[in-house]
Amino acid sequence: MTIELDEVKRREKGLKIINEKIKNDNVNSLVDLTGLAGGFDLTSDDMSLLETYAGPAVYDEKIQDLGLKHMGGEKVLPVNRTTSGIVATIIALVEPDTKIVHFLAKKPAHPSIPRTAKLVGAEYEEYTDMDDLKHIDDNTSLVIITGTTMDLEVIDEEDFKKVINEAHKYNIPVFVDDASGARIRCAIYNQPTAIDLGADLSVTSTDKLMEGPRGGLMAGSKDLIDQIKLVVNQYGLEAQTPLVVAMIKGLEKYTPERIQKAFTQKDKLYEMLENQGLNPQKTPTGFMFKEDEIVNELKKRGANIEYDTDIIATIYSMLLLKNYNIITIPSVGMPGASKTVRIDWSAKDSDKLTMEELIDAIDETFNMTKEVLDENKIEETLY
Repeated sequence: MTIELDEVKRREKGLKIINEKIKNDNVNSLVDLTGLAGGFDLTSDDMSLLETYAGPAVYDEKIQDLGLKHMGGEKVLPVNRTTSGIVATIIALVEPDTKIVHFLAKKPAHPSIPRTAKLVGAEYEEYTDMDDLKHIDDNTSLVIITGTTMDLEVIDEEDFKKVINEAHKYNIPVFVDDASGARIRCAIYNQPTAIDLGADLSVTSTDKLMEGPRGGLMAGSKDLIDQIKLVVNQYGLEAQTPLVVAMIKGLEKYTPERIQKAFTQKDKLYEMLENQGLNPQKTPTGFMFKEDEIVNELKKRGANIEYDTDIIATIYSMLLLKNYNIITIPSVGMPGASKTVRIDWSAKDSDKLTMEELIDAIDETFNMTKEVLDENKIEETLY
C-alpha cells in the first residue's frame, strides 16, 4: 500500500468516527479545532437561484466585489479548492523544461505544487533562505511564495517584498499560496494583502480561519486571471454556484476580531499546558504538537515507540476525536497534509469547551496513545 493510499484509509476511519458521533449525539457534539471552519450558510432565496445559468449570472458580481475587498487585485476567480487554483496556475503559466522557484518560511510546501511541476515537466526548487534569490533566473517561468505554511509559519514581510522584486526584474509572475495567510498575515501581523505587496496572483482557502466552504478564491491581474480561468474551465476546476454562494456568505461574515482575540489568549493556553508538564509550540491562534514532539512526550511517559512519527501523530489525533470529539487535522486530513496536531483557539467550536477541559483532553490523550502503542492496537485505531 502506498503512503498516500494508507492516508486515505486512515481518513476514512476518522470520518467513520465522526459519522457515528453525529448519529448518536448530533453534529453539535463535535468540537472542530482545525481552524478549517467550513460552512454553507445558504438562505431560501439563495437556494432558488442554484441553477446552471441563473446562479452564475447573479453571484459572479457579488463574489467579485467581496473577493476584491478581501484580497485586492483586478479580478477574482472562485475554484473548487485552493489546490485547484495552484494546479491551474502552473498549467497555465509554466512551460516544460523551465523552472518554478518557491520561497516559504519553512519547508515543506503544499504537495500540490511539486506534483503539478512534475506534471507539466518543469523543474521545481524550494527555498527558505533569501540568499537563494540568485536561483531566480531567465529560465524561471513562475515564482511562488507561501504566505503562511501548513503549520502557520509566516514569511517576513521584507522577505516577501525581496522575492517579488527579484522576480519582477526578470518579468516573472509571482503567485502567492496564501491559504490561511490572507487572514493570519493580515489580521495578526498587519501585513498587506499579497497583491498589495506586489504579487501578480494570490489564492486563499475560503474555509481557513473563516466560516466559508472548502474552496479556493484567486485574485490578481485581469489578464493572468483570464488565462487561468480558461484552464480552470477546461479541466473542470471551477467552483459551482452553491460553493460560490457559500464563499460569499463566508466573506460577508468574516471579521478579524476572533482571530485577534485568540492571538491574545494563546499565551494563557500555553502557560496552562506548561503547568501540565507539556511543551507544545505556540501558533498565532493557539498551539501545536509536531510529530516529533508527540513522540518525545510519549517517550517521557515510557511508551514503546516502534512506529513512524506520522503514524503515532495520527493515532493521537484519532484518539482525541474518539474520546473527546475534538477534530484535528491528522485524523481527517487529505493525503500529504501535515500530521501536526494543531489546536486553533479562534475556531468557533472553541466556545464549546473551557480551556481547562481542553488541556485535560490533550494531556489524557497522551496516556491513551501510550496504551494503544504498548498493547499494539495500532490497526484497530487507524483503520
